[in-house]
Amino acid sequence: MANITAAMVKDLRESTGAGMMDCKAALTENGGDMQAAQDWLRKKGLSKAAKKAGRVAAEGLIGALTSGKKGVVVEVNSETDFVARNEHFQGLVKMIAQVALDVGADVEKIKAAKVGSITVEAAIADSIATIGENQTLRRAAALEVSEGVVSSYVHGAVIEGAGKLGVIVALESPGKTDELAVLGRQLAMHVAAANPQAIDAAGLDPELVKREKDVLADKYRQQGKPENVIEKIVESGLKTYYKEVTLLEQAFIHDSGKSVAQALKEAEGKVGGAIKVAGFVRYALGEGIEKEETDFAAEVAAASGKK
Repeated sequence: MANITAAMVKDLRESTGAGMMDCKAALTENGGDMQAAQDWLRKKGLSKAAKKAGRVAAEGLIGALTSGKKGVVVEVNSETDFVARNEHFQGLVKMIAQVALDVGADVEKIKAAKVGSITVEAAIADSIATIGENQTLRRAAALEVSEGVVSSYVHGAVIEGAGKLGVIVALESPGKTDELAVLGRQLAMHVAAANPQAIDAAGLDPELVKREKDVLADKYRQQGKPENVIEKIVESGLKTYYKEVTLLEQAFIHDSGKSVAQALKEAEGKVGGAIKVAGFVRYALGEGIEKEETDFAAEVAAASGKK
């Protein structure tokens, strides 16, 4: 039987992030072979990750990364907000964003991509084993232009490029890229604050528009307005609605006296060419995830055997 020294356990713990007793067991099971012990822990980590996979992961970080004409935004979830302040998890999010920038926004392709000698999926599983919480790559999106820039903005950043809300904006233009980048960041900040639903009215979900029209029409029918008058009022009401929910019609947060469309038109002279918003993506952490309500005091009491 191999002699398992404290130094060997320490080395394995530092290289894997696993607990001391797990490292000692791994070395004992594998006759002191460091590589075999690392593999054993990885397999054990994957087993632990599977047990944690049922837990709701609605916290975590949004990562946004751009490089010239392309950019990505990713959401990596954890169970608690504490993990978002963990350097290991923060590094995982940045690594995933970089992989997405290289391979695209398909989540399965990102998870299958290699980072060094392991896949992103294995890196996530290792992080689960190390930190002890379920973690998932929930979604990713990418934008790219043939000429112009993709800019980003992260709100509530805990590290550069990762926080609670992330936006990327693609601007198509033959103009100066440095000026476009500044404008793109301003637009990304606007999208973060104003939360537009589409670039313009043509991009809105037809169901949303129909619902707005129905609400307006019913409101004025109840007031006894004739149908021909209601039709005109509804059309006017839709114009107001578009100003609220479409990017180009919204009042620009950096100059509320202008719409975003007007601000872009004015910027064309400074940039030196026409500017078109080719797309935007806004990710807010945990949106759409149904979080479990837990009674923390009850959990503590249960854990200690008290009632």
